[in-house]
Amino acid sequence: MYYFDKRLQYPVRVESPDPIYARMLQQAIGGVEGEIRVCMQYFFQAWGNRAPNTKYRDMLLHTATEEIGHIEMLATAVAMNLENAPTKVQEAGAADAIVGAVMGGENPRHIAEGMLHKHLLSSGMAAFPGNSDGVPFDMNHIYASGNLAADMYCNVAAEATGRTLAVRLSNATNDPGMKDMWSFLIARDTMHQQQWLSVIEEIGGHEGTLPIPNSFPQSEENQKYNYSFFATNRDGAPPPEGRWTSGRSLDGKGDFSVVQNAPMGQEPVLGPARPDSGAQSEQIG
Repeated sequence: MYYFDKRLQYPVRVESPDPIYARMLQQAIGGVEGEIRVCMQYFFQAWGNRAPNTKYRDMLLHTATEEIGHIEMLATAVAMNLENAPTKVQEAGAADAIVGAVMGGENPRHIAEGMLHKHLLSSGMAAFPGNSDGVPFDMNHIYASGNLAADMYCNVAAEATGRTLAVRLSNATNDPGMKDMWSFLIARDTMHQQQWLSVIEEIGGHEGTLPIPNSFPQSEENQKYNYSFFATNRDGAPPPEGRWTSGRSLDGKGDFSVVQNAPMGQEPVLGPARPDSGAQSEQIG
């Protein structure tokens, strides 16, 4: 079960309400890089965690619950940025802050009015569980594999893209209150990246966790290709040298090499279509 406190996790202040910025904030709520995504990802990873002890499950639950507070902060920021937003098309057309915005090469008036109508009609000038285009969050990017190492690497990627979005949104505003909110949220993204990497280190680091799952015997892999970089230049030119083309592998279990990709299998020729398949008569043998 969960408990709540009516007070925000961190203060949210908006000195100059901006409905366009409210639209941008929606990406941090319901976008693929947003807080709903990481919140649900950490919850489902925790709820399905199987291990001899519960410390990783508990850690995930603490952080997932923290993320609920981040969603609340952002939803509050959206509502506060909509404080003086126009509710009529005519008013929207007269608002310099809206019509003057150039976003994505599209008609800014159409973008602004469309999102304002979404905020007004669907949520009463408040936030909603969707991205900056009004598309509802659909859980398609929740990664909870049941493999602790795989999930931690997914979490690092989620926090990295989330922090990138947070930095962009911080750079997109001059409002002191919004800058302060982002300073806090960006700091939490920093900690969470370190947190997931710390788990990876604790369970063995690259050498101990890779390849994932490490419970599968590598002796059953094709030993000729398990550390080979496939070069696919049509003319056979070698690829640029990198850490992944030579030297010891990161898990210490092999040596990187370069293999010129070439067909090793046969040309696939399928049998005739079945009489009951609905194919043309010329396809049926």
